[in-house]
Amino acid sequence: MELTVNGEKRQVDVVPEMPLLWVLRDELGITGPKYGCGVAQCGACTVHVNGAAVRSCQALIGDLAGAEIVTIEGLGAQSLHAVQQAWIEHQVPQCGYCQAGQIMQAAALLDANATPSDDDIDAIMAGNLCRCGTYVRIRAAIHAAADKMAEK
Repeated sequence: MELTVNGEKRQVDVVPEMPLLWVLRDELGITGPKYGCGVAQCGACTVHVNGAAVRSCQALIGDLAGAEIVTIEGLGAQSLHAVQQAWIEHQVPQCGYCQAGQIMQAAALLDANATPSDDDIDAIMAGNLCRCGTYVRIRAAIHAAADKMAEK
């Protein structure tokens, strides 16, 4: 099966029932998406599939033939994405485990809604858990990224 991962055509030969997360990590060596819960409840494995934020632990590779997949490694491949820069400026990460998923979810949010309210952010980001509790900084970073993106 062929798919595009971070702008590169990739060929994988796996069973169609294999979750995308394991294809990325075990078959392609892309380790940004993390295994957290395995049931799409924590968001640590979030990637973009055809532009939408998707929990890769529950997305079956057999359903993704020809898909465009972007992981945290591909989001800021040329230069830091505005969300990544805001994460640094607002010192969001602590342990860092959830950060790739948080950033990917936030980037998808800003692609769909360039000026999200606090309620919009809270609703969309609610499925991404942070054990360190940096939610206030996450919200501030998303607002900062939205402002930066609006300047361009």
